[in-house]
Parts: sequence; C-alpha cells; structure tokens
Amino acid sequence: MLPTATPETNAYEVALENFDLAANALELEENVRAMIKYPERILCVSVPVRMDNGHIFRYEGYRVQHSTTRGPAKGGIRYHPNVTVDEVKALATWMTWKCAVVNIPFGGGKGGVTCNPKEMSIGEIERLTRRYASAILPLIGPEQDIPAPDVYTTPQIMAWIMDTYSMTKGYPVPGVVTGKPICLGGSLGRNEATGRGVFYTVLSSCEQLGIPVKEARVVVQGFGNAGSIAAHLLDSAQAVVIGASDSRIAIYNRHGLDIPKLITHKERTGSLKGFPAAEEITPEELLSLECEILIPAALENTIIEANAHTIRTRIVAEAANGPVTPEADRILDRKGVFLIPDILCNAGGVTVSYFEWVQDEQHLFWDAQDVYNRLERVMKTSFNEVFKIHVDHKVNMRLAANMLGVGRVAEAVKLRGLYP
Repeated sequence: MLPTATPETNAYEVALENFDLAANALELEENVRAMIKYPERILCVSVPVRMDNGHIFRYEGYRVQHSTTRGPAKGGIRYHPNVTVDEVKALATWMTWKCAVVNIPFGGGKGGVTCNPKEMSIGEIERLTRRYASAILPLIGPEQDIPAPDVYTTPQIMAWIMDTYSMTKGYPVPGVVTGKPICLGGSLGRNEATGRGVFYTVLSSCEQLGIPVKEARVVVQGFGNAGSIAAHLLDSAQAVVIGASDSRIAIYNRHGLDIPKLITHKERTGSLKGFPAAEEITPEELLSLECEILIPAALENTIIEANAHTIRTRIVAEAANGPVTPEADRILDRKGVFLIPDILCNAGGVTVSYFEWVQDEQHLFWDAQDVYNRLERVMKTSFNEVFKIHVDHKVNMRLAANMLGVGRVAEAVKLRGLYP
C-alpha cells in the first residue's frame, strides 16, 4: 500500500501552516487572516444505508465550505475508508486557494463519506449516495455549493446526486454538480481535465527550466484518472514513462512503459499487476527512481520527511492534493527540485468544472477542442503568474502559488467587508 496521512502529518495542520507562510509573506493584517483562514461551515452527517443483506449500516459523512467570498463553494466528494473531518477541512481550504490561483469565481468546498466502495455493491453505493445527498441538501445548489467527483466517486454518482437534488426541487437542476455524464449536462473534456492541466503545467515548467520534453523520464505514482491521463499526454509528447504505481503495485521499465497498453490493461483488470514487459518494484523504490518529472497522483502525504531525501527528480508535479508535507517541501527545496504545487498543478479539474457549470447555466455547450483551448490558456496564464511571483519575490513555487491564491481571497474579503 502507498503511504497515507499519519498523526504527524495531519492534512489540515499542513493546510494551516501553508496559509500562515503565505499570509506572512503578504504581510496580511490579523483582521483579514481571521476572516479567511478557517472554514465558514462544517457539516457532519449520519448516513444510514440499507445493505443488500437487509441490515442497516451507518456511515459518517461530511461537507465543508471553507470560503464563499469569491463565489459558490466548489469541491469534490470522496468515498474512502480514511476520510476524516480534518482531511475534508484541509481539502476545502486548498480548493479556496486553487480556485483563486486560476481566477475562477468559486470558493472552496469539499465532501466525503468514510466508507470502502470497493467492498460495496452498485445498489449499496447508490443508496449511500442518495442518503448522503439528502443529508447535505441544505448546503448544496448551483448558487451555493457545487460538488464534483473525487477519490472513488464517478459521473454516475454525480448523476444520482443531481437526480436526488432535482427530485426535491421538482425540476431538473444540472448545475448542482459537475463531472456529470454528458447526456445530463456534463462537459466534453471534463474526464481528462485534471490530467490535462498537469500536462500543461509540466510543459510550462520544462520550458522555463530548459528541459526537453522529448525523452524526459517520467514517474507516475497513482495511475488513476489524473495520473494515467497525464502519463498518456506526456507519452504522446515523446516523454518516456519509466515507472507507475496504483494502490496495489509499482512497476518499472527503464526503456519506458507502453502507456496505451498499460491503460488498457488497467481498464481490463482493475490494476497494473500482471502487466508484461515491466518489473515489480516497491512503492519506495518507485519514488526514488532517477527521472526528470515525478508526478505524485495518489493521496495526501506520500512524500514525507522520511523519504524526501531519496527523491531524484528535476520536477515534482503535484497531481494529487497535498502529496508533499511541509518538512518534505523544505528538503526538496534544498535539493533544488522544482515543485509545481497542487493548487496550480491539478487545477485543471476545477477549471473545467467551472466551464461545465457555465455551460449548464447558459444551456449552451462547447465542443471538446474549445474546452481544451480554454483550459490551456487558463493553466498557462496561471503558471506564468505564479512563476513571476516565484522569481520576483525569490520564494519557492508552493509559497508563490499560495501568495497568489490567498492574496486574491484577501482582496475580495477587504472589498466585501464584514456584515453586519
């Protein structure tokens, strides 16, 4: 199994530490800090579900709205056995800064249910989803808070949430969620948006650092949606993906993995295990492979103080949320590793979620190439804005991105003031 959060690397404490670093660098006054640092709302809900055997099992769910200063709260819902309220608070906080970094009119939200969907039937997952959606109904809506898919949630799950919400309203409300199936108001290009955003920021980084993308060695930790699509796009750009992992196995081929075949294998079997022309290695060995581009695309806190010394890469592109702890950040910084922080690197997903919401509200839909072009403009513009702060203020990219995001939210809260 890949490493996960420990008490020493509590995700919410990491989020607060990163906020303080940015606020200090911006010299924000205490009054503004008090208004934007902490979540606006935290909802904990009990989710009883009738299982297939007739028994009722109670799950715990959460929805956190960190900020609605710049617009409706926006953020995914994850189904995972390790979901905690602190994790959801951290993710909602990061979403606030992420939306501000790419300058879209949303604030940060996040949701989760502590469960293991891999051990549940489709019927049980549907009943869980509808019960959870009903429980958080007072908080969500296209003008209030707009959920989306996250870890182990899917377009089908978004369709059930949209249907549950719509049935209570008495009419279809496609804008209540994003990441929906296309036929229910989803956007073309949404499925690959996060991975495509990672790809655009990696290209921009290579350009700034003078690293040719062609034949650049790539390692992808976490071969889910974001990781596999980033790998596919980099492979198409003639980079060489030498290592990859999922929750069960890590594999390596120094000559390069055949990414189209690997994606097909994963779709067919559900795992990278058993893929030919690759040797099995440990997750620790995967992270320490010498490469130009390392993409942590799994869960939080996978690069920590204990393993950061082993990292041998030029670029770390955070496709996951919070994969590098503050202690590891400092080590990578000293090693001269160029880091593309999560709130920039993986913001392609929320950017195209915004595009989907706009299309739903306008009842006018775009073609895929239009989505890709708009996404590329947003990601490259945002990268250049963060990179300029990095150069002008002589700070690392993490702090530069947080300064941009926190600064925009601070500006908005100053202009809005305090009511009443």
